[in-house]
Amino acid sequence: MKQNPHDPEETIKDEASQQTALNEPSLASTGNTAGRQIARAASVVMLAYIFSTIIGILRGMVVSGAFGTSADLDSFNAANRVTELLFNLTAGGALGSAFIPMFTGLLTRKENEKAWRLASGVLNTLLIALIIVAALMWIFAPTIVEKGLFVLSPGTAVTQIELTVRLLRIMLPTVIIFGISGLVMGMLNAHQVFLWPALAPAAYSLGMILGVWLLPKSMGIDRLAYGTVIGAVGHFLLQAPTLFRLPKRQYFLLEGLKNKATRQVFKLMGPRILGASVVQLNFVANTIIGLSLGEGAASAVTWAFTLMLMPQAAIAQSAGTASLPTLSAQFELGQHEAFKNTLAGIIRAVMLLAIPASIAMILLRVPLVQVIYERGQFDAQSTAMVSWALLWYVAGLVGHCLVEVLSRGYYAMQDTRTPVIVGVLAMSLNIGLSFLFVRLFTYMPHGGLALANSVATGLESVVLIYILWRRLKGLEGKSLFRAIWKSLLASAVMAGSIWLWLSLMAGRSKYLVLLGGSVLGLLAYVLMIWFLKVPELASITQRLKAKLAARG
Repeated sequence: MKQNPHDPEETIKDEASQQTALNEPSLASTGNTAGRQIARAASVVMLAYIFSTIIGILRGMVVSGAFGTSADLDSFNAANRVTELLFNLTAGGALGSAFIPMFTGLLTRKENEKAWRLASGVLNTLLIALIIVAALMWIFAPTIVEKGLFVLSPGTAVTQIELTVRLLRIMLPTVIIFGISGLVMGMLNAHQVFLWPALAPAAYSLGMILGVWLLPKSMGIDRLAYGTVIGAVGHFLLQAPTLFRLPKRQYFLLEGLKNKATRQVFKLMGPRILGASVVQLNFVANTIIGLSLGEGAASAVTWAFTLMLMPQAAIAQSAGTASLPTLSAQFELGQHEAFKNTLAGIIRAVMLLAIPASIAMILLRVPLVQVIYERGQFDAQSTAMVSWALLWYVAGLVGHCLVEVLSRGYYAMQDTRTPVIVGVLAMSLNIGLSFLFVRLFTYMPHGGLALANSVATGLESVVLIYILWRRLKGLEGKSLFRAIWKSLLASAVMAGSIWLWLSLMAGRSKYLVLLGGSVLGLLAYVLMIWFLKVPELASITQRLKAKLAARG
């Protein structure tokens, strides 16, 4: 039966109607085949993330226009930090990094019943745990906000503390919903279904937008909190239909921790939970420091970090999400050379995209913030604060992208301990540097928080790649360094083009400045890497030519 290759719905139906490609060892047998498989999946995920990013930008416009960098938004961000902390400690990335490799391993060995018993056991245990944790947090919310985690800085007004408690209680159901939705995402990814999980963040953003737009303005910042609940429900509902169409799907109501594989997943989660707790405590520390730097500083840091995550999601999360099931299958089948080649190829591709993205965002940060956020309560001073923090966050974009991808390599080997130990040390350094840098920055000290994050993450990526290099006895170093210097050279030409454009367009429309600079920079970079004969670009060009020839 022929399918429309342009119809993503048909693609997903086909993926969900047959056994995952990873169940066939032959498809994981060579680095080239795996690389093409990952490239196709990463392309789907990247496009979905770009769409989700666009919706996220719209969300940013709506929220910034409604609340600017106000104290109310500071309270929302503080409460949101707590729900993020809960989610990451109980599920989140910790669950995915432990569950997907084991679930994929069972599918690869064609032990389908064991795989679904594992999924059922994790689901049942997780649901009970999340309900209990959310209930306890609802009861002790005042203590957590005011004393327990010092979510707000000492001396914060009582009214702001009360507001933060109320917002936290409204948003607690998202912890349960996201926990289950995250597990569903892992099941789909293990079956090489990536589109709907990658679009799920868009549903979350839409929920927040609807909350601000449709709920009465008299509700104030509560509109945004209820919007997060709506968005969390949408996050789950978007993926659920595809889950029910997975092949040989089974659910075992009474499965739980008696299942050895389920216990192993939670055992592997242990180190990741520790790492996630340190990361989240680092965010809490940044929130505390930001709140102590004056009104709007904490929100400015949050807005800037959100912008930095947009290219990081499109570049690194797409590659990491698409690669984890394949890398897990290769490792499970003992194809260590293919595993190394696949991982090295992913690292090169990420570097070729992250380096120019970092430089372009540094140069275009002001018109970018103006176009996305500057309206309503978000004024020129807000733009200055956010773009300043963005400068220092984006300086660490390459490090963030590498950590995202390198960690997947460890998880595929069912090693959650090494990246966590390195991450804990890096985030501890981040907290120490945060206190130091805000004192060194005489102009807008909140920029020091962003720089501390970039320095710590950059060092984390260096340590992770060094350990992998030693463990795998190389990562195609010559090819990697060749890709880096070519990317740097092409990025230098791109930077010159953007700088010239900004000089010529000074005082013109912010939309023209941003769009023109982006297009010009992209063209300059692509032409340069074509001129430098970067193999990855040549490979893409060849595949496109082959597809066009086949259709012709």
